[in-house]
Amino acid sequence: MKYYSVIVIFLLLASCDEKNSQKKSQVSDSEWFREYWYKGNAEISSYDLQQAQYGKLNKGEAIMIFVTEDFRLDKQVKLESDNKELATTVLKLNFIKKFVTGIYDYSMYTSVFTPVQTNTFPSTLKVTNTNQEWCGQSFLQLNYRQNGYQLLGKSYFEEEVEEESHIDNAVLEDELWAKIRLLSIEELPTGNMFVIPSMTSLRLRHRKIQAEMAKISLEPYAGDSTFRGQSLIHYKISYPESKRDLSIFFEKEFPHQIVGWEETYETKNKLLTSKAVDIFNIFFL
Repeated sequence: MKYYSVIVIFLLLASCDEKNSQKKSQVSDSEWFREYWYKGNAEISSYDLQQAQYGKLNKGEAIMIFVTEDFRLDKQVKLESDNKELATTVLKLNFIKKFVTGIYDYSMYTSVFTPVQTNTFPSTLKVTNTNQEWCGQSFLQLNYRQNGYQLLGKSYFEEEVEEESHIDNAVLEDELWAKIRLLSIEELPTGNMFVIPSMTSLRLRHRKIQAEMAKISLEPYAGDSTFRGQSLIHYKISYPESKRDLSIFFEKEFPHQIVGWEETYETKNKLLTSKAVDIFNIFFL
């Protein structure tokens, strides 16, 4: 019953918002958004990756797959029945990183489920993360409930073996990739705020899953020709306490293609910068 109560609350909040503002326009309401994202195709982008780990940069590949689908609000899973009233449309991101450290393989897979109706559902509803390496495996899941995120984690490593807690609502780093595709540039989060770092970065650094104070900025890209695209934007998330920076580079005009990123943090007492540069971008059935 509690899941259905959540749906009722969401609907009531949506009704209040409509009365107060006659519904602020959102990108997902536009014809060009529907034409791009509602054809039943997935957008697949591939990136040449150099990932910092064990005190060096390791060659690999990253893939980002964006696709819209119906998502159940109660069970927080893909809708596979005809009960449309139980669901909302999300922009799903499957974010895959694979790299090799010597002969040591890493495979890291994150799925993010972010509603396209950003006025009604301002927060991402779910994130899952799995990591496989030669030591063992780990799993993380965040579900949006009770104005925050319910965390469930399992891991091969002793200090991460079993995690279950509630985290107060904060911006998710993992959702910013989808927000870039869903929001106008002016609506993207900026300023000083609490942010939960990406699940992949936390697992690579064996950090506790919790929000950190971060500074987020947005400006035209002023770098060299490493990242290619039309009128690029530099979106930067800095974490002073953990001394980690993430820079995402994307095109200013819709559909805001993500052309690459850089991530700087300490590994084995070395401050290294991971980098990903796009190779190709396609639509695939």
